[in-house]
Parts: sequence; C-alpha cells; structure tokens
Amino acid sequence: MEIGNDGYLPLFETKRAKGRTLYRAFAGSIFVGICLIWAFRLIYIPKQGEDGRLAWFGLLAAEIWFGFYWFLTQAHRWNLVFRHTFKDRLSQRHENELPGVDIFVCMADPVIEPPIMVINTVLSVMAYDYPTEKLSVYLSDDAGSHLTNYALLEASRFAKHWIPFCKKFNVEPRSPAAYFDSISNPNGSKLADELAVIKRLYEDMKNQIENATKLGRVPEEVQAKHREFSQWDSYSFRHDHDTILQILIDGKDPDAKDSEGCVLPTLVYLAREKRPQFPHNFKAGAMNALIRVSSEISNGQIILNVDCDMYSNNSLAVRDALCFFMDEKKGYEIAYVQFPQNFDNVTKNELYSSSLRVISQVEFHGLDGYGGPLYVGTGCFHRRDTLCGRKFSRETGNGFKIAKDRGREETAQALEEKAKVLANCSYEDNSEWGKEMGLKYGCPVEDVITGLSIQCQGWKSVYFNPERKAFLGVAPTTLAQILVQHKRWSEGDFQILLSKYSPAWYANGKISLGLQLGYCCYCFWASNCLAVLYYSIIPSLYLLRGITLFPEFSSPWFIPFAYVAISKYCYSLAEFLWSGGTVLGWYNDQRIWLYKRTSSYLLAFIDTIAKSLGLNSDTAFVVTSKVSEQEVYDRYVKEIMHFGASSPTFTILSTVASVNLVCLAGLMKKVAMDEAFAATCYETMLLQVVLCAILVLINWPLYQGLFFRNDNGKMPNSIAIKSIILALSACTCFTFLT
Repeated sequence: MEIGNDGYLPLFETKRAKGRTLYRAFAGSIFVGICLIWAFRLIYIPKQGEDGRLAWFGLLAAEIWFGFYWFLTQAHRWNLVFRHTFKDRLSQRHENELPGVDIFVCMADPVIEPPIMVINTVLSVMAYDYPTEKLSVYLSDDAGSHLTNYALLEASRFAKHWIPFCKKFNVEPRSPAAYFDSISNPNGSKLADELAVIKRLYEDMKNQIENATKLGRVPEEVQAKHREFSQWDSYSFRHDHDTILQILIDGKDPDAKDSEGCVLPTLVYLAREKRPQFPHNFKAGAMNALIRVSSEISNGQIILNVDCDMYSNNSLAVRDALCFFMDEKKGYEIAYVQFPQNFDNVTKNELYSSSLRVISQVEFHGLDGYGGPLYVGTGCFHRRDTLCGRKFSRETGNGFKIAKDRGREETAQALEEKAKVLANCSYEDNSEWGKEMGLKYGCPVEDVITGLSIQCQGWKSVYFNPERKAFLGVAPTTLAQILVQHKRWSEGDFQILLSKYSPAWYANGKISLGLQLGYCCYCFWASNCLAVLYYSIIPSLYLLRGITLFPEFSSPWFIPFAYVAISKYCYSLAEFLWSGGTVLGWYNDQRIWLYKRTSSYLLAFIDTIAKSLGLNSDTAFVVTSKVSEQEVYDRYVKEIMHFGASSPTFTILSTVASVNLVCLAGLMKKVAMDEAFAATCYETMLLQVVLCAILVLINWPLYQGLFFRNDNGKMPNSIAIKSIILALSACTCFTFLT
C-alpha cells in the first residue's frame, strides 16, 4: 500500500511488473542473435552470377526489417506497470462531489448492429453504480433509424424497472440479455419472484422491438401517441435528413422516477443532420456532435464512450476511472482512462485470434509504463475539457466543479430545439472542430490520432485492466470479418505514420521515447506485409531448385537462426499462456498473424500508398458486422473456419498456401527420386525445409476449405481454381524459366 510521508492515502497505486531484469537480459540475447543473422547475410553474399544472389539480398532486407520491428515491440514489454484502485477511499472523500458523467453510445447501421443489442448496451450503462442524477446517456444513431429510436423509447420504459432491480440485488452484468444468460433460475426466494417479473417485462420489450424491426416500421399507435416520430418527416435517407434529437428521460424532471421513486438518468437520442454535400466524418463526426449537444443538456465533466456492442460488465467501472481522475496528487495530469476491449463470444481456443489477448494483457500495460496507452475508440473515460482542446498545465489543479441544475423554466422540448443547431452540418464550418477541438478528422482510426494529440499537449493517460472486465463486446465470427477489421485498423495506422500526426515526428520531444516507439509499432503494422510475404514465398520456391538460402545444419551460423526462432516463439507461447490463453489458441494466433500480414496488411499498404499518390477515393469507414447467420455461428462455436464468400484476401491466402504446398510436394518428390540430393538435402537446406513445412502445417484449415470440405463454409470453387493455377504457374515458371 502506497502511503505518502504526509500520511496521504492515494486513490490508486501503480506496481511495476516483476522479472523485468530477467526479461531485459533475455531480450539482449535475442538482439545479439539478430545481429549475428545480419552478419551472416553480409559476410556470405553470393558472388556475381551465383544462383540465389538476388533472393539473398531480399532475405537480408526482410531480416533487417524483422529486427527493426522486433526492436519496436520491446517498447510494449520493457516497462510494464499494473494499476489498482481504492474505490472505498473515493467514496469516503468525494461521494458528495462526484462529477457528472456523460456516456456516449455510438452506432452506425441498424442492420449489422441490431436495435435489441444496442439497447442492452444502453441499459447496462444506465444502471451504473453511480448517483443517477449525475448520469446522462446519449445514443448517437448515425443511420437515423426510426426503429432504433423506437427501441430506445421502449428501453426508457423498461429502465424504470431494470435500474432499481439491478441496485436492489447488486446485479452483474447489467445488460439484461447477458444477465439472463448468465444465471440459473433461483427458486423460493424474493429474487426468484422479482426475476420472473423483470424477465417477463424484458421479453415483452424484446418482442415489440424485434417485431417492429421485422416489419420495418414503428406501430401506428405508437407514432400517434409520441410527437417525436414526426421528426422523421424530413427524412429522405440515412445521408439526407435534419437533426433528430429527443430527450426521452429528463433527469432534471421531478416526474422522471423509477418504480421505486428514485431519480432516473437522463437519456437522449441523437441523429445528427446529414446532407450529401457535407462530409460527415464517420464516427469522429458523430462523437463531436455528441460533445456539443451534451454540453448544452448535461455538460458532464467526464465523458465515457462505448461502441453499441460493448455492454458494461462491471457497474463499478465508472468509480474505478474516477479514482484516477480525482486522486489529489496525480489525477490532475490524467486526460483519459482506457479500459481494454474484451469479448463475450470468443471461443475457447480463439479460432480467429479476435480477443486481442496479448495487446490487452501485455502491450498496453507496457505503454502505460511510458505515459499511457492509445485511445482505442471505446471503453474510454475522458475529461471533457481535454477533448475540447485544453492543454495541460500544472497550475490548473484537479478540482471538479459541481454543475448547477438547469432552471425549471427551460423545458426538455425547448432544450431539444436549442441543442439541435449544435448537430447541424454547417456548425463546424470555419471552426476548429476536427482539428484542435474534439476528435480529429481524416483518418479511419480517428481515436488513435486524437489520443496522441492529447498526450502531445502534455497530458498522460492510464490503462486499467480490472479483474472483472469492464466491457464485453462482440468479436468477429468469420475470417472475412476479422481480415476486413484489421485491414481498416492497419490502413488507418499507416495513414497516421505518413500524416502530419505521425508519432515519428509530430510526437518527437512531446511524449516519452518509449511511448513514441510504441505508437510506431502499430503504425508499421501494414509495412510488415512485404517482409512476411517475401519470407513466406521465396525460400519455398528455391527448394524446387535445390538452392540453399540459410546456413547448413553443421555450420556455427545455424545457431543464431535457430536460437532467435526458437526463443522468440517459446517466449510468445509463454506470454500467450500467461495472458490466459491456451496452446491451441496460441497456434491459431500464429495462423491469424500470418493471414493478417499477407492479406489485410498488404491491401492496407497498397491502398494507403495509392491514396497518398492520389490514385484512389477517400477513406471509407467499414463497420464490422455484429450478427451472423445461425449456420455460420454454429460453425464458429465448433471452431471450424468459415470462408464462404469470395474475397481478394482469400485469393492471396490461398495462392500463398498453394505455393508452399506445391513446393513441399516438389521437394518430397525430388528427395524420393534422387538419392544423392536426399543425402545432402537436410544438411544443407534444413531451415528452408522446416520453414516450408511450418507454413504448410499452419495452413491446414485453409487446405481443408480448398480441397476437402463440402459445406457452405468452404472456400469458393472460383478461388480454389484460381489459386491452384496461380501457384502452379509460379512454381513452374520459377523452376524452368529462371
């Protein structure tokens, strides 16, 4: 326990990871091995005219890149720290002066983000263990769907019963759907009686919402009863409509009470104005509109934003965050508190490696040791004034002013009309919004550059990973979804690297070197594609011609290659297991690591370079689907890889996998037919053979999809034929025409 010399008890403590010295010695040995690999490449360059000379230079370039990127990754592991909060001290010292908290829930498409899922997220944050009069929840509907508005209206009624039920029985999690799925029905208790009632109310609400969704319209009797639906009279389509703003629950209204007579949190629906001739800047634009509108309605000093599929799994998370902001000695320098992204639908062995396990359990703790993690766009608590562009100053102090209640002479309807203008398309014209105020525009990962710019203004951030996960979302359930998601992330990060916000120069001297390197590690994701593709194809092709590109087994130079490879992957396995994963989960993680770097990152790299040269259109924001067909989901639960539709990423993956399969088959044929070659092959080409064999082994699920499966999740026949033709052509040309 940290106690200052003056007897002060902090609201949080920070502990450094154990074993840092041991890890640094291990990392030093890896670095020596990498240097020896470089030395081998430089010393034994084939002479002019010798076979493999060009490939040798390519491998040298790839290995230099791998060494450089490995160095960047050390920023994530060199200085890990872990945080612990003291919520009891927060309550003892600040319970009567807790700041207002505005919660932003963002959605973009009611088809792939169903209304029933969205309102479960909304209800979970409305039920936080926090004074309800200081809690305001805003739903940003960037599709402007009247069905989502109707769902929120139904949720506002259900909240009158759900919130007191949660607090009475200390319910966790506070998403109704997640809670009902997590419990067995108790018998013969007061909880059982009230649970039956609340569950019936939920099922009624769910049925009404899902029926309206299926019909594609709000019931006429509901439209007639609620004037708010007349706001859709100006609605042409999702990119052409007026601002639609509705305060469904006004927390300042004395009549806004739950079933127990307690105050309800404020609940607001917003669909900002959209016109075809105005850029809407995707999620960043929605967030900025929310910041402005909420400043007029509730003006909470703390802002939490969550994606619509990320429900609250821990009702105390808001108090955890405030332990950092309100600490009397260190809180004044903290701009935002980032919680990890976790998911409740990840399979045991993480088929698609979608849990972000190592990032959340290791890498962000490492960044926290250098001044704070990235802002990842969800599960993050912010100071409102830092989002609005305020620079850090030690003289400012850490006081939170208690906002005065809005006067009763201003009705909710009047406030709606007053705040609508703040969400108009033209409001940001000739302003600093999207530049110096709010979230930054012009990048698919607007959250990352926003967090970086805040840190460059002198603020720090905190990463908090509590034992009970704060938020749980929906992970992609198909390979195509995960590849599209990582294509968007890596493309956005690479765009940052090439932009004025590049951590390589924009952040130079403004944040610590370790944090700067940590940012660069993610920004270079897309650049990995070239070296990984080269290493995945060229050594295998040279097996067909019997040309060795690595040291012989008996050579001393074999040792650094073997040491670096074995040590790196043994450490990777240990790290994955320490983070709570399984051995098979790690194996799947290595497969997805390869797939991302040879497909998603390649396309992201090409698109970013093309855009920088003015060769393609503006960046588009891609929303990952949160729903899947039952057959696809059943396959996912059984951990059977789903391919299904045709995709450029699948063509790349299938072709690379087929090349390695053909090369390994060609080598085995040559070994079987040529005794002299067989006698020397494994001595001279062991590393190449092992590399090719590993690539074939790791691609086994892909070969099943190409050649052996007959279900709807197999690889499309067109891709199978195309990849085989390309692979055979490449291998034939390389063997006979070079």
